[in-house]
Amino acid sequence: MDMSVHSMSSLFEQLGLASDETAIDKFISAHRIPHELKITQAQFWSPSQVEFLKEALESDSDWTEWVDLLDARMRE
Repeated sequence: MDMSVHSMSSLFEQLGLASDETAIDKFISAHRIPHELKITQAQFWSPSQVEFLKEALESDSDWTEWVDLLDARMRE
């Protein structure tokens, strides 16, 4: 899978969130996910964000690795 097409910044853009490095770091720091929840079960996502994340993970799209990376960062 070619990850050069996308980036963490472009993932945040797809989610309708501020996408500069500082905003991404702030978002991740403010939105931690407990280990027992899936990323799509976190309460802070909008329904459209949940749908995008689910679709990315279920279809093994070119967004999947970026969603997985975001998930890991939100659990550190």
